[in-house]
Amino acid sequence: MRIIPFKTLVVLLGPTGIGKTSLSIEIAQELNTEIISCDSRQMYRELKIGTAVPEPFQLLQVKHHFIGNLSIHDYYNASEFEVQALQQLEQLFEHHQYAIMTGGSGLYIDALVKGIDELPAIDSTVRHDLKTRLQTDGLETLQQELFKIDPDYYQTADLKNPKRILKALEVFYITGKPYSSFRTNESKQRPFKIIQIGLAMDRQELYNRIDQRVDQMVEAGLVEEARPFFPYNHLNSLNTVGYKELFGYFNHEYNLEEAIRLIKRNSRHYAKRQITYWNRNKDIEWFHPSEKLKMLDYIKTGLRT
Repeated sequence: MRIIPFKTLVVLLGPTGIGKTSLSIEIAQELNTEIISCDSRQMYRELKIGTAVPEPFQLLQVKHHFIGNLSIHDYYNASEFEVQALQQLEQLFEHHQYAIMTGGSGLYIDALVKGIDELPAIDSTVRHDLKTRLQTDGLETLQQELFKIDPDYYQTADLKNPKRILKALEVFYITGKPYSSFRTNESKQRPFKIIQIGLAMDRQELYNRIDQRVDQMVEAGLVEEARPFFPYNHLNSLNTVGYKELFGYFNHEYNLEEAIRLIKRNSRHYAKRQITYWNRNKDIEWFHPSEKLKMLDYIKTGLRT
């Protein structure tokens, strides 16, 4: 990617339910630019209500990229996002001084801001064999295997995410080296300025917003949206809060009231994990969502509060 002087990527991040969508649109309008979505679930065109995809009128207000660009059956990862998002940014910066990136997927944000370590090429046979083992032996067996071959990565991995476990095992079986040995944690230099803005609020205020949004999703038809995808519940794209709890309801494991309770609980847990993840990043400047003017001043002046 060529050097792009005097151009700035504004990253607006924050936990689920805190109000990133509407605020990012307002800021994009103020800066006369477009939005790159880094929500790994809003990329799936079939999932709208449960992933809180911007409303049609919001998408008309500001042009968005990487929303509805995939099918739930597509394989996609943060490395592909890094390449494609950098290409999109190069085009945006031809006409705009600023670009906005917003979302809650920490891995995708890091892919663009810091870069992804170079990994070996995919081996379709190894991947197929591991996916088959996941179905037949279960996730716990693969977790134990990861512990034996790569205890360093095991200590930091999201062990409940089968995609992360499969990736680490895949790299090991292709190269004979542990996945952790490829993770240098060295940031790549980007040819533009990056400003990271985090949204924060009182924890109970956030949890109340999350509960209210779940109720709104159910009222908007979340149950009806999720039902046709029940036969595909094994897909990683559907291992998503809001859908996997409803699959348990469809499978007669509990009633709808319990499914809604679990969606709210798991959404709150997810928000807590997001906050913990970003609290380690000292490059983020934090604001309450109501402080839009302060954010704009920070963006334009670069002065830390």
